[in-house]
Amino acid sequence: MQASEQGLGKGKPSRYQVVPRTLIFVTSVNPANGGEEMLLIKGAADKRLWANKFNGIGGHIEAGEDFLAAAHRELAEETGLADVALNLRGLINIAVQPEGDAPSGVGVFIFTGHSASREIVASVEGGLQWVPVADVAALPLVDDLYELLPLLRENQSLIYGHYQPNEKGEMSYRFRS
Repeated sequence: MQASEQGLGKGKPSRYQVVPRTLIFVTSVNPANGGEEMLLIKGAADKRLWANKFNGIGGHIEAGEDFLAAAHRELAEETGLADVALNLRGLINIAVQPEGDAPSGVGVFIFTGHSASREIVASVEGGLQWVPVADVAALPLVDDLYELLPLLRENQSLIYGHYQPNEKGEMSYRFRS
């Protein structure tokens, strides 16, 4: 199918478009104490977004990649972890409207997995840390994770989210499953 048939391209009405991204949460058992831990990345202090905040692993989906392949690539690039069975657990639409541009947003494909390996490789994206699951909510997380992570842990069905700026310009979140 041609882009023009999708309403994309010059001379076509502006269609809502999304930039696809992955977000991955991996758990592992700490052999020292048998407790379950989650691998998070603390954004570097100089990052434009989420500096010094903890987030899952992830990034952009490249042209020619399917969503699962992108999640595996991002996980390997940012952590060194490979051969982690990932499951699609959620879809989030983040609506943004850049001034003067066509309506656009970000489509986030959320994956979870469990890793037997705990050997991670340092990332330029920030500091990687295995954090006891019970302690995650006490960290300075990216704002939506305070709601999203409990949903991922408590509910095994697919989670749908929609984020958009409210009247104050702050991002509001809505989830359902």
